[in-house]
Order: sequence, then structure tokens, then C-alpha cells
Amino acid sequence: MNEMNTVAVRIYGQEYSICADMPREYIMRVSDYVDSKMNELGLGNSIPMSSVAVLAAVNICDELMHSRADMSNLSDENLALKEDALRYAQLWEDAKSSLAQYKEEMNGAADYREKLQKQYMDKEQQSAALMNEVTRLGQANEEAKLQADALRAQIAELEQKLAGTQSAPEAANQMIRQLEAKCRDVESSFFDLQMENIHLKNENESLRKQLG
Repeated sequence: MNEMNTVAVRIYGQEYSICADMPREYIMRVSDYVDSKMNELGLGNSIPMSSVAVLAAVNICDELMHSRADMSNLSDENLALKEDALRYAQLWEDAKSSLAQYKEEMNGAADYREKLQKQYMDKEQQSAALMNEVTRLGQANEEAKLQADALRAQIAELEQKLAGTQSAPEAANQMIRQLEAKCRDVESSFFDLQMENIHLKNENESLRKQLG
């Protein structure tokens, strides 16, 4: 319990003793304020002290009501500021979360881009290897074609030589059969090389479409 203080004060020319559990300085300040209000209202006027006291009380009550209204407004503003602060804090947290998600997506995009670049390089290497194989098969096709042409020429030459004789020796017939079989093998190999070349060209075209 606070200590009671008895303070002698002077209000509107009258001496009073005020006893309260408030600090002496506070009691003096309140008393001086009441005295100033009464003197402000009663100075130079022949108004009874009781009327001056009532007018002073009304004025002080009016000031109190305004002060309470101001305090209520300040309280509402303070509450609104707190709500704004909470909203901005939430927005800040949302922004940080969005930034973290964006960074994560960017890292994922970078990894995906590196993966695509690696796939692109692998496809480029496959395409280059296929082009080399196509070139090799083209050369092999040319060689097989030349061999087939040479064998056909040999067969034609032998047939011309045998055409003037009534009966061809068995060795010559056997040689012709061997050459014809070899020619068929070469033609078969030439056909296989052509089919493989077409397959490789198609595969290379598919790879280029994927890269494009």
C-alpha cells in the first residue's frame, strides 16, 4: 500500500489540505492546474466561487473527455499499426519463402540445362559417329561396286573366250561358276551395305531432328 501524503495547497485563494496516496509533486501539479482553470474562468468577473468551481469542473471534464477520445483513437491507431506490422511481417515471410522457392527452381533449372547440354553433346557425338560410319559404308559400297563390275567383266571375257569353242573344259566351267558365286556374294554384300547405309542415314536424320 502506498504511503499517504498530506499536502497544503492554495486553490482560487483558499487554503486546502489534500491527503492522498500519490506523490507530493503530483498532488501539487493537479492542484495548480485546478487553480489555473478557476482563475482563468473567474478572473475579473463577479462570479461566486461555487459557480467558478462548477465551470472549472465542466472544463476539466471536457478536456478529460477529449483526452479519453484521443486515447481511444490512439489505441485504435496503435491496434491498426500492430495489425499492419503483423501483415507486413507475414508478407516478408511469404517473400522470403518465395525467394527460397525461386532459388530452388533456378538451381533445378540449371541442373536440367546441364543435363540437356550433356544430352546434346552426346547426340552430337552419336551424329558424328554415324556420319563417319555412313562415309565408311559409302566407300565400301563403291569398292563392292567396283569388285562386282570387275567380276562381271571377267565373266564376260571368259564367256567370249568359251563361245568360240565347241566344248569348254571342266576347269573353265568350274571357274565360271566360282566367279558367278563370288559375284553373287559381292552383290549380296553390296545390297546389305546399301540397306545399312539407308538405316544409318535415317537414324542420323532422326538425331538431327531431336537436336534441332
